[in-house]
Amino acid sequence: MFTGIIETLGRIHEIQKDQNNLHVTVDSSITNELKIDQSVSHNGICLTVVAIKDSFYTVTAIEETILKTNIGDWKVNDVVNLERGMKLGDRLDGHIVQGHVDQTGVCTKIEEANGSWNYTFEYDKNLNNITIEKGSITVNGVSLTVVNSKTNEFSVSIIPYTFEHTNFKDFKVGTKINLEFDVVGKYISRLYSINK
Repeated sequence: MFTGIIETLGRIHEIQKDQNNLHVTVDSSITNELKIDQSVSHNGICLTVVAIKDSFYTVTAIEETILKTNIGDWKVNDVVNLERGMKLGDRLDGHIVQGHVDQTGVCTKIEEANGSWNYTFEYDKNLNNITIEKGSITVNGVSLTVVNSKTNEFSVSIIPYTFEHTNFKDFKVGTKINLEFDVVGKYISRLYSINK
């Protein structure tokens, strides 16, 4: 489990395809604190550390993960948001995040707003995920509050600290992002689809 509060950024050092899997090597300031088999969230994707060397560590993504997330679009030198699993008893500053990406979305608008930034994202409504006004959403692993919730679109507001300490600063219109919908929203959307 994660909180959606990004610890640090990592830079993609190498990507190797191995049959239907991808091995991704990341250069990060927290590598020396990691261990084999540890779960780390990368842009909201929970991946297991399989190798560590110097400041680099490697994680492996299987086909299911590649199909449901933006990991297949990653390139060497891309910057990813990193968060280690939460410790039992720690303060929950974000919200409960599983690290299981529900689907991808696309950035459709970026607006500066007197010291902050507003981002708008669209996603495929046919997968029966929903956002709730003032509810939680995870975008590339970042815990955020939904504004302007619509059927297949929502916006978030980003403060300067989040802008500087996540890869939101690299987003452009058309950037594909990972979405994990709030567990409460997931429950409501499942009830809605069952009762249709």
